Amino acid sequence: MQLPEWLNSKVWQELETIEENENMEYITSVERIGMVRGQYTLLKSQLECRFGLLPEWASVQLKNAKRKELEAWGKAFVTAPTLEAVFKKSDAS
Repeated sequence: MQLPEWLNSKVWQELETIEENENMEYITSVERIGMVRGQYTLLKSQLECRFGLLPEWASVQLKNAKRKELEAWGKAFVTAPTLEAVFKKSDAS
């Protein structure tokens, strides 16, 4: 979903105003969402390069993953011999 340009600009202006007024030093929700999307995109690409087209179960797990799961799977990916092992390793951590 994409906002109309005028509304998108207004949302970003409001966010910047809030951040400036509150002297926020942590990452914003928008940045956090972007980071998770980036982790998802990179891990999906890596998994597909190594193991081929992902089966439905793996795609569903990736789409529904939280940041910590993506991080764990990203680490498991390095040494896991199979796609199943990538996801199984994160369940134990």
